Amino acid sequence: MWKTYYAPNSPDEALRLLAQYGPDARIIAGGTDLMVELRRGTRRASVLIDVSRTAGLDLVRVDRAGMIWLGPAVTHNQVVASRLLRRHAFPLALACWQVGTPQLRNRGTVVGNLVTASPANDTIPPLWAMDAVLELSSVRGGRTVPLAEFYRGVRRTELAADEMVTGIAFPKVGPEQRGSFVKLGLRRTHAIALANAAAVLSFDGATVKRARITLGSVAPTIVRAAAAEEALQGRTLDEASIGEAAEWAARAAAPIDDIRGSATYRREMVRVLLRRALEALRAGREREGLPHDPPALASGQAPPRIPSPSAKVDRVECTVNGRKVVVRGASNKTLLALLRDDLGLTGSKEGCGEGECGACTIWLDGMAVFACLVPAPRAHGAEIVTVEGLAGDELHPVQQAFLDEGAVQCGYCTPGFVMSGAKLLEEIPHPSREQIVEGLQGNLCRCTGYDKIVRAIERAAEAG
Repeated sequence: MWKTYYAPNSPDEALRLLAQYGPDARIIAGGTDLMVELRRGTRRASVLIDVSRTAGLDLVRVDRAGMIWLGPAVTHNQVVASRLLRRHAFPLALACWQVGTPQLRNRGTVVGNLVTASPANDTIPPLWAMDAVLELSSVRGGRTVPLAEFYRGVRRTELAADEMVTGIAFPKVGPEQRGSFVKLGLRRTHAIALANAAAVLSFDGATVKRARITLGSVAPTIVRAAAAEEALQGRTLDEASIGEAAEWAARAAAPIDDIRGSATYRREMVRVLLRRALEALRAGREREGLPHDPPALASGQAPPRIPSPSAKVDRVECTVNGRKVVVRGASNKTLLALLRDDLGLTGSKEGCGEGECGACTIWLDGMAVFACLVPAPRAHGAEIVTVEGLAGDELHPVQQAFLDEGAVQCGYCTPGFVMSGAKLLEEIPHPSREQIVEGLQGNLCRCTGYDKIVRAIERAAEAG
């Protein structure tokens, strides 16, 4: 899929590599989109520059001007877990919670989502509604581009071949402001948006002083619904103003017919979604959509740093199930292929190769991830646990509970479920049923219903 893999230790080194290789190189952090594109052949790159462990790029901070700053390696789950962002950037936190599954949110980054430039992306609408700006950097220097000016069309951006996004900045959502994000998909989780919308309103008492409304998956790019914003300004959120704004938002949409939905349906759903968002803001219920303690399937262990700057990874040295291993010739394959083909650890299964099924769930540096979407060289210096390493002298409580509850049929998906369930109980020893369901959202079973699987996790939790 690629030929050469670098893991730079500094942003400057990453930029020098970009300048050296130009269009042949791609920055990778989470890789949850890029790995699928490389596999399908819809995108090509001979050089990958991995910044997921580059120093200083995974920070969330407030700068001297009072702006919130997100580094390019900040993941969706980091956003969801951040008290700062839940308080002062709630629409973004809510959108990140609705991206993919726990395994994808552990790897996928907000900047990666923006750069993908899909009109159905979930994080673009709230960031646009919060007036975000992007810092673009290269060896030639840096520049700042408003997010609203970053997109040229479907999957087309202002980013030059030698540039990378080195940060996102946006003002805090202040005490006089409230915002929300709403999304419609074909299923409850792990769904591409048929339509989504973000709204950020500034109030003077009960009167709307300023409104920002953005819509996704209903035009070639994310769009602003300017007429809907004007319909709210200077008015209270009553039935008349909400209805009028929803109508104008539907008119701002220019959707297409495709296999997932008709243009007529999408346009009507824009009306419904924005009405729901505004009604929730009026009632102060917008925060009900984000769980207070959502499972991340992560233990909080920080990923180790690669010891040498600009390391070209030709061999992978890592710890797998407590054993140090060295694998040569694996720098251009997936971690799943390394585990199965080079190490003979066939417990992790390949069901889809695109992060859809969860059968390849493993633990990477303390986080549950999809091994099919992780480049093997990313494991250099890392600690990995597969289902083979879960049990000691006795079965892990989750494994035993699966046997006791009869939670296995063909067994193909079972290793992934077990790994997700075990990490959930490590993170939340006594989860609610809702947290169990949320923690298993990244795993699919094609044989059976999920009740016995959920009961098995409950039983394992009771066993302590």
